Amino acid sequence: MNIEDVFEAFNQGFSDYIIKINMSKDLFVKRFFEVEGNSLEHSFIAYDDNKPIGVVLGGIKNYEGIKTSRCGTLAIVPDYRGKGVSQGLMELHRSEALKQECKQMFLEVIVGNDRAINFYNKLKYEKIYDLYYYTLNDVSRLKNQRKLNIIYRNINISQLKAVREKNCDVHLNWQNDMDYIEKSENQITLGAFINSKLVGVISGNKNSRISFIWVDNIWRNQGIGTSLVIRAAKELFLSKVTIGLPNNTSIQGFIKKLGFEKDKLSQYEMYYTL
Repeated sequence: MNIEDVFEAFNQGFSDYIIKINMSKDLFVKRFFEVEGNSLEHSFIAYDDNKPIGVVLGGIKNYEGIKTSRCGTLAIVPDYRGKGVSQGLMELHRSEALKQECKQMFLEVIVGNDRAINFYNKLKYEKIYDLYYYTLNDVSRLKNQRKLNIIYRNINISQLKAVREKNCDVHLNWQNDMDYIEKSENQITLGAFINSKLVGVISGNKNSRISFIWVDNIWRNQGIGTSLVIRAAKELFLSKVTIGLPNNTSIQGFIKKLGFEKDKLSQYEMYYTL
């Protein structure tokens, strides 16, 4: 398998997608193989003679304590749909997960893409989480609510992972997981300290995306979360910020209170237990 054929199958397969996708090969490789964690050794491609007609990208890692295989994308060239190509690729994808002794498989699919959802249902995938996206279009409207003696400092990925481990009961989607954050470019992670105690964390990047936000339970409802959003936006020179999160998180109430608006796009996280 070579990356040129993978890229061609991807482009052709998504040529009529709900969301217009237009990226260079370099960006494709960086996003799907470096940041998203897919690898060629866990991926499969279908050919008609020498023409690439479909591809499934696979990534395997220990995800929230479970060895997991993720379908990073499934793309079939339009003229070859309904001919068993996707079925064959997903069978190979499942076989690879079993070979690697994974305990579960999962994927994301856009709500409204009924053909894909029905296909995954037939493969025994089950919707477990809803994944929503929110945008705050004008960060300048936020004001620090209370005057606390907060010191902001950059913290490293090890410190961020330690915070995550203390809050491991909260589900994070794949794109907000620690591995994804660690591999993302132009990412900053700020800690809020009061009397040298870490009371809040935010991680975000110059693409306007907040990947992680947390405030210690005993310090909540005192404006720390708001101050972290303001500070991160200032450090990253952002006028707006976005966040994606699953439906089982208490952050939704917080961001709605700040004025984040729910985007039209949403996804399902679908799982299959091996």
